[in-house]
Amino acid sequence: MRVLIVGGGVLGTMHAWQAVERGHEVVQLEREPEARGASVRNFGLIWVGGRAAGAELDAALRARELWERIGERAPGLGFRANGSLTVLRTPLELAVAQETVARADARERGLELLDAGAARAVNPALRGDFLGALRCERDAAVEPRTAQPALRAALAATGRYTWLPGREVRSVATGVVRDDRGEEHRGDVVVLCTGAWLGGLVRELAGDVPVRRVRLQMMQTEPLGEPLTTSVADGDSLRYYPAYRGAALDALNREQPQPGVAREHAMQLLVVQRRDGGLTIGDTHGYDEPFPFDTEDAPYEHLAAVAEQVLGRPLPRIARRWAGVYAQCRDTGRVAHREQVDPGVWLVTGPGGRGMTCSPAIAHDTAEEAGL
Repeated sequence: MRVLIVGGGVLGTMHAWQAVERGHEVVQLEREPEARGASVRNFGLIWVGGRAAGAELDAALRARELWERIGERAPGLGFRANGSLTVLRTPLELAVAQETVARADARERGLELLDAGAARAVNPALRGDFLGALRCERDAAVEPRTAQPALRAALAATGRYTWLPGREVRSVATGVVRDDRGEEHRGDVVVLCTGAWLGGLVRELAGDVPVRRVRLQMMQTEPLGEPLTTSVADGDSLRYYPAYRGAALDALNREQPQPGVAREHAMQLLVVQRRDGGLTIGDTHGYDEPFPFDTEDAPYEHLAAVAEQVLGRPLPRIARRWAGVYAQCRDTGRVAHREQVDPGVWLVTGPGGRGMTCSPAIAHDTAEEAGL
């Protein structure tokens, strides 16, 4: 078959990967010269441990295996099975971790509870004061700013892939896509992976899809000067990821509420070291549109302070800050929104913060449903 992919982000590119792997020819169109949305404005985390039991965890585990295999063929992804440590600084946070590792699926998730000494042995850069850490050995990371070019280079080497940037799609119908240059592209299957772009053509095809937009703020430092051997989260991430829900989390929320700025911006600390040694640090969650066009200092100051407490040292200079917007299903229990909006035309969007983690599995499932 000939498959047309609209959207150059990680979700679109993983759909291209699935189609090429199955022997099809792919043309991928992107309105920008390069992906500019959530696919490059994230941590590059393949985050398994905190996923909700059921379909979400299944997708994350399948995607984790796919990422590793893809990373072997596309070294520019910077795939690394570095795992993660969620640092626990209070007895209430420790209780949430204890409750989590006692569950039947803890081994499947790759979770174990470490005391402070064992956590520092795994990641010696953690020199702050904490009681222990929840380790997830299945978590991994890639380089978000180079992932799509690396994937496209591997796809191009097959001879069955064409990349067409700077093409805004104006109309889609069964078997045909027309771009703003007046060119017509024909194929057997069309997959729209338009990210947080939910108006315009998407609304014309699908109406108001059950997806909302979420805004985040993040930052990156200059090189740390030492390895951060795992990704790192703080206890506030326990409030954010569904795997940790239970009586202990209820007690944490009741007896140890977040500080005002963290609560206002729905914050958690996540830290990932980039290949150049810098640290990507975030993040916030904003749900009320219209979103501000500027970034706010208070969340950055809070994140930097927590990161320094965990590391036990001052952060390197902040080299850049940015905001981003991603699409999330309003029913957050759904891994993604997928619908056939016309015969042979599929819209796939709304993975939320799971986009980088789950995109290989989401694309696999689309390919199966579309009969590729």
